[in-house]
Amino acid sequence: MAEKMTKESVLREVEDKQIKFVRLWFTDVLGSLKSFAITPAELEGAFEEGMGFDGSSIEGFARIQESDMVAWPDASTFKVLPWRAGAGGTARMFCDIKQPNGEPFDGDPRNVLKKIVAKAESMGYTMNVGPELEYFYFRDSCGTELLDQGGYFDLTTLDAGSNLRRDTINALHALGIQVEYSHHEVAPSQHEIDLRYKDVMCMADQVMTYRLTVKEIAQSHGVYATFMPKPMFGVNGSGMHVHQSLFQGSRNAFFDAHDEYNLSKVGKSYVAGLLAHVKEMALVTNQWVNSYKRLVPGYEAPVYICWSRSNRSAMVRVPLYKPGKENATRVELRNPDPSCNPYLAFASMLAAGLDGIEKGMELPPEASNNIYEMTEEEREAAGIGSLPEDLLQAIQEFQKSSFMREALGDHVCDYLIRNKWAEWDEYKTLVTPYEIGRYLPVL
Repeated sequence: MAEKMTKESVLREVEDKQIKFVRLWFTDVLGSLKSFAITPAELEGAFEEGMGFDGSSIEGFARIQESDMVAWPDASTFKVLPWRAGAGGTARMFCDIKQPNGEPFDGDPRNVLKKIVAKAESMGYTMNVGPELEYFYFRDSCGTELLDQGGYFDLTTLDAGSNLRRDTINALHALGIQVEYSHHEVAPSQHEIDLRYKDVMCMADQVMTYRLTVKEIAQSHGVYATFMPKPMFGVNGSGMHVHQSLFQGSRNAFFDAHDEYNLSKVGKSYVAGLLAHVKEMALVTNQWVNSYKRLVPGYEAPVYICWSRSNRSAMVRVPLYKPGKENATRVELRNPDPSCNPYLAFASMLAAGLDGIEKGMELPPEASNNIYEMTEEEREAAGIGSLPEDLLQAIQEFQKSSFMREALGDHVCDYLIRNKWAEWDEYKTLVTPYEIGRYLPVL
């Protein structure tokens, strides 16, 4: 295991590798990566006093009258960017955002996640996360011209993305990010790279790094990569299935050898918490108008709120236990987007699971049938609800949720509500090509 970077080792490596710029990274409330660069001469001061910046222009941060923010670099996240390596290269560190008085800033998504992680630790738990992020390669950002006509797991000349994935994985490894799998996904020109599970704080940083790396490598090959949930009609959209587990020390708190599902009471209550709060969380896990074009029956995207062991139409899947793999016991939430803010999404999931544990929530019966083939009456009789159908419903569920307000804090919640109402209001007035094609010739 690589030695954890400290202020001293960062300063030493910057000098030894002749790094010319260090980019300080942080994330806005909507999940966009933000960055500004400093020179090595400023680095020691950044560690000692932070680096001030104007937060009023950052989505969800501060109003103009309270705009001063301070970015404090986290030395443990120092990495040289492989596409800016060599003498005179560029490195990066993630930052915690604080107010000038040193207090953590409530609008910093990394701080939101840290608070939920601290709560889990006070209950004796640490969280591990392993996300599977899907994305598309297109010729450019102006349209959806495909690179290939490959399908699931194809390894043929149809898969034009093989070299792109290889170079991306090499870059991720250079950044210290472990990859478990990579393959062509179901839709043409759709791909997936799965990250090796890590503690949740580290993984949120890695997701932000992963998305940028995929895009940087694609750009270097003259193509465009997108994490848009549903860029094309008629084919599968892109999701981010999130495998998650809680540990107590080195013991997986989800495993019980004597249970028929090999799932402990803690694990069952965690899943029950996810199911209980998944509608309220949708504005965070699926935050865009386009997200709900993916979440429709027929394209493998989960719509109905239930759980199962092997039924992939379920919202939460509990992968079947393999003897000798107790630590691999986990649950998989299947509805999030790869374009979500990972800090807020992971914080919401962890908060929901902990709420289930604290309240001793009972796990509902397993959904063993194909839920897509059930009638509405059959689903209602089975107690199977559904996700919001569009961004409007997601806003309404989020807005009335005291649980989400407690989990994310007033600052983030109030901003998301304002921003998403504005997005919905803008979208609902848009005249689409569908309407032109459908109505213009006949009305």
